[in-house]
Amino acid sequence: GDTLDDYLRTDGVWILTRNKQSYKTHNEKECAEKCEAERNFNCRAFLFTRKKLQCLTLAENAKMTVKFSSMDAVLYEKKIYLLECKRGIGKDYRGTEARTRRGIPCQKWAEKIPHKPNYTPEKHPNAGLEENYCRNPDGDESGPWCYTTDPGIRYDYCNIPECEDQVTYTGEVECMQCNGEDYRGEVSRTESGLECQHWNSQEPHMHGFTLKHYPEKDLKMNYCRNPDGELRPWCFTTNPNKRWEYCKIPRCTAHPPVSGLGSECLSGKGEDYRGRIAVTESGNACQHWNTQFPHKHGWIPDRYPCKALEENYCRNPDGENRPWCYTTNSRVRWEYCTIPPCDGREQQVAGMNNVPIHVPLTEECYREKGQSYRGTTSVTASGKKCQAWNSMFPHRHEKTPDRFPDADLRENYCRNPDGDNSPWCFTTDPSTTWEYCRLKRCDDHTQE
Repeated sequence: GDTLDDYLRTDGVWILTRNKQSYKTHNEKECAEKCEAERNFNCRAFLFTRKKLQCLTLAENAKMTVKFSSMDAVLYEKKIYLLECKRGIGKDYRGTEARTRRGIPCQKWAEKIPHKPNYTPEKHPNAGLEENYCRNPDGDESGPWCYTTDPGIRYDYCNIPECEDQVTYTGEVECMQCNGEDYRGEVSRTESGLECQHWNSQEPHMHGFTLKHYPEKDLKMNYCRNPDGELRPWCFTTNPNKRWEYCKIPRCTAHPPVSGLGSECLSGKGEDYRGRIAVTESGNACQHWNTQFPHKHGWIPDRYPCKALEENYCRNPDGENRPWCYTTNSRVRWEYCTIPPCDGREQQVAGMNNVPIHVPLTEECYREKGQSYRGTTSVTASGKKCQAWNSMFPHRHEKTPDRFPDADLRENYCRNPDGDNSPWCFTTDPSTTWEYCRLKRCDDHTQE
């Protein structure tokens, strides 16, 4: 799996830490590799800044130090250091419990009073023998233990709860097909054991995923769901410091049921289109979905097994206005494809000029900072496609139509809800959070 799967991600957070190392990297994955290879200290987390592409590996995580907000930063914490429960005999337990089951404080592993230890950080550098935390360096069948601070009791076991398997049983194991978009089970904890926030609640995290806006997504109670095309079901957590997290739901071993063979023509937004057109509306050949050249992207076929990302055929995996593809033209990242509509009458109308579905109805320029811009441009200055405002993929954010009702955050059109210098949008490129849009300023004199 991906290295980043072992980390919990929190956007917009910085933590204060004394023991850190700075590196220059291109993306979060490279930064994770630096953390894994860190030899100066035990790396528990790393910070990555999107604009400067700065990578800081950290000896502490958010549980151990002070944190504060920082818009451009992303904090990744190793999950193993956040779990306060044990799996099996707890040999990999790295939590912070430091009392025995009788309530006796533990002796620090590096100290020799009141007991001279056989297991020390020097002798067992990979056993996590830090401070006086309960550990299981010798694989004791009874679980994590520690030397105690009571001279009369050399060691004792710790009371570490079992990590519950977050799968519920209703006659059979709940599982998910594809990426879990259709998962309707009742798992309501994240993979690290955090309780899920109710979808109809805005505490502790405000969000736009409400039943009103997503009536078909079954956002009931606080059950894990995948309303936005993520890799797998997730939820907002009840922990104020952790906005969201994936849930631990096993993949079904049986193949998903075949619901029709897919459409060879355009109906609706074309999400079920399975034809073989592989050229864009301007004539650019499509890039193969399983390649990262000339354009890097996150729509990898193995990650999205039910999106039919075969060869370089036009598809609509993300709920766009219609099927599209990345192009083999390095100057044009993506474009829509011209797919014949299923309705013959529509085909005659659409076939006249092959016009795009969204014809700009207002002039494509902006005045002042563009807060009043209501055009339909949805491309950034560098040619990247805009992410829909009500989507949280590939970038999670708080600029939702709910929170900015007067900003006209429709579809994936460029807007300026927060008073920035000009209209902008989040991008569909996982490595670029946002960019200003490809728009020019109106000539105010001419407009008058």
